Amino acid sequence: MPELPEVETVKRGIAPHLLTRRFEKTIVRDHRLRWPVDPNLDDLLRGKEVRSVERRAKYVLLRLDTGYLVIHLGMSGRLYFVSANTPVAKHDHLDFLLSDGQVLRYTDPRRFGAVIWIAGDDVSSHKLFASLGPEPLTTEFDATYLFKRSRKRKVPIKSFLMDAHVVVGVGNIYANEALFMAGISPLREAGSISLARYTRLVAAVKQVLEYAITQGGTTLKDFVGGDGKPGYFKQELQVYGRGGEPCSTCERVLQEIRLAQRTTVFCKACQK
Repeated sequence: MPELPEVETVKRGIAPHLLTRRFEKTIVRDHRLRWPVDPNLDDLLRGKEVRSVERRAKYVLLRLDTGYLVIHLGMSGRLYFVSANTPVAKHDHLDFLLSDGQVLRYTDPRRFGAVIWIAGDDVSSHKLFASLGPEPLTTEFDATYLFKRSRKRKVPIKSFLMDAHVVVGVGNIYANEALFMAGISPLREAGSISLARYTRLVAAVKQVLEYAITQGGTTLKDFVGGDGKPGYFKQELQVYGRGGEPCSTCERVLQEIRLAQRTTVFCKACQK
């Protein structure tokens, strides 16, 4: 599933092509995504100008005159631009014809993604966003916040870090990498970690995510960026996908386990 850096990469890739453009026509070929696409979507979007392209958690938000078009890529969703006469493939579920003649196409073989219309000028109270934690690259996400939220929590720190109610967008790959960088075992209870160690962890989360964004995200099986090209961060991973290989720091064998049904890789020597 595309994580925060992948979605941020998509947002940055499509934004220059969307800002100030208007929706001329919306074609919905298959309404059966994670949630049914609004049957009136064409009427809702027609003639509306894209005022901004934003991201909240793993959602891309197109702010229009009267509301937001919210897009989630799910497991295999893609957004890319094509010309109006480009042939339609099997999994091309939606086309958004823009005022400059380009078409923003949404493709999703697994149909786990979503295309949602939210009316009004504020999405923060919508059920999709109301209970979400802060963005990890903002000042709101700091060591003091994480330390306070973790008190008396016995859940493993990796699961705590991946909880969207605590902080959004720290997916499995990046949680593995940040914990390794901070020298913290993914199995340690969140409530047992000191403020000083949380300071290192917050810095690691920000560094890992920022670097991944500059590299275009992680190369996942189904992910390609807004320009149709895959990301390249996978080449730089220190632990994820490297279970059984030597640690890059101490050369001991990296351990791979399942934690909350997610692949977890760490170094027993370097992470305490």
